[in-house]
Amino acid sequence: MKNKRFYIETLGCKVNQYESDGIAAELEEKGLIRQNSRDGADICIVNTCAVTSKAGMQSRQTIRRLIRENPGAKILVTGCHAQTDPDQIQKIPEVDHIVCHKEKGKISQCLTGGCKDKVPFSFAAPDFDSRDASFLTFNQPVSGNMSRAYLKIQDGCNAFCTYCIVPYARGASVSMPKIRVINHLNGLAKKGFKEVIIAGIHTGMYGLDLTPATSLLDLVRELDDLRPVDRLRISSIEPNEISKELIDLAGPGRILCDHFHIPLQSGDNEVLKRMKRPYTAEQFIRVIEKIHCTLPHAGIGLDIIIGFPGETDAQFENTYALVERLPVSYLHVFPFSARKGTPAFHFKPKVPSAVIKERAARLRELGLKKQADFIRANKERPLQALVQHQTDDDSGMLKAVTANYLTVMIPDAPGLKGNLVELNYTHWDDNLTIAGKVLHT
Repeated sequence: MKNKRFYIETLGCKVNQYESDGIAAELEEKGLIRQNSRDGADICIVNTCAVTSKAGMQSRQTIRRLIRENPGAKILVTGCHAQTDPDQIQKIPEVDHIVCHKEKGKISQCLTGGCKDKVPFSFAAPDFDSRDASFLTFNQPVSGNMSRAYLKIQDGCNAFCTYCIVPYARGASVSMPKIRVINHLNGLAKKGFKEVIIAGIHTGMYGLDLTPATSLLDLVRELDDLRPVDRLRISSIEPNEISKELIDLAGPGRILCDHFHIPLQSGDNEVLKRMKRPYTAEQFIRVIEKIHCTLPHAGIGLDIIIGFPGETDAQFENTYALVERLPVSYLHVFPFSARKGTPAFHFKPKVPSAVIKERAARLRELGLKKQADFIRANKERPLQALVQHQTDDDSGMLKAVTANYLTVMIPDAPGLKGNLVELNYTHWDDNLTIAGKVLHT
């Protein structure tokens, strides 16, 4: 297999991106060559997503497209869709191997003879008593080719929200031991990374399964003292897991970026109860107000599900009104997707698709207004930002991501890429593209 060229296409979340980079690192260690284009690849790997029915469909479409465009390539499929719906993938005759979630770390073994046929490699539902998580098999810092690195510190979920297929795909919550997190961060710092995004399926559950038990707060406190990297960003965190102590570790002079991405899902208490979400709308409001009071310029993003079964017009309006009153900076709006195998798959009444579409459009419009308000609130403020390595194809300018999660376009200049700078801005266009200038490097 040495000198064979491979291509990985990744669908879904930041955890999947981390795992794809981990797979690539293992294959490169064995002499295979990663390429960023699928053209001419000897091996095509699809790291699938199953969070919605649409994600599963897109995963299968991606598999078929790669088969069509690379007829001579070996096709290997992994990820959550391979775990939850292997029978759907087995129906695609050109797929050579199906490697399920907990075996992702053995893909190099599979490609070098560890699995002989298309039967899903060690397929089984994730063992909820097992500490066998895919990050335990990646033996080096995973950085991929990004300006910011990802580090998966936690996998799995014990929450079982009624709409969510992820616990069935990924199993129980497991955590990377603290010393290994620190070692990975030190390794990434040596590679020149200034920012690391700490990711997980349910990041706030970090450490509860370890012996002795610890917590995300304890980990971040220690990292704030050690400072293995300049800054950390939490990819996503549940509202009931954001404490005042964690908020105090974010912002200027601390290791955490003042950016919180939080799944709200609904602003109506009855809908939240049927979703099996562990908080009320009133509790959620208090969390956001606590962040804003401590960090008035923090970026706060929300995930919202529209059209959960039984969601009435009045319940949607409760969600809309809650978001409208809160100091949030952007929204991710998702139409409800019924996932077979989850309790909500059988919930009724179903919300008509036309109603879901109209509600989602209203919320997305509100999200753009919130984004514009946030941009306006940060005008002329000095902001710390990490300059990305890629140059924008259209403008030739560089993208810089601020600690509070604004993307600012700046003129290209030597020595900027991959480094932290201080910048500000005064202008943005109708598409909310921000143009700024560097104040200090």
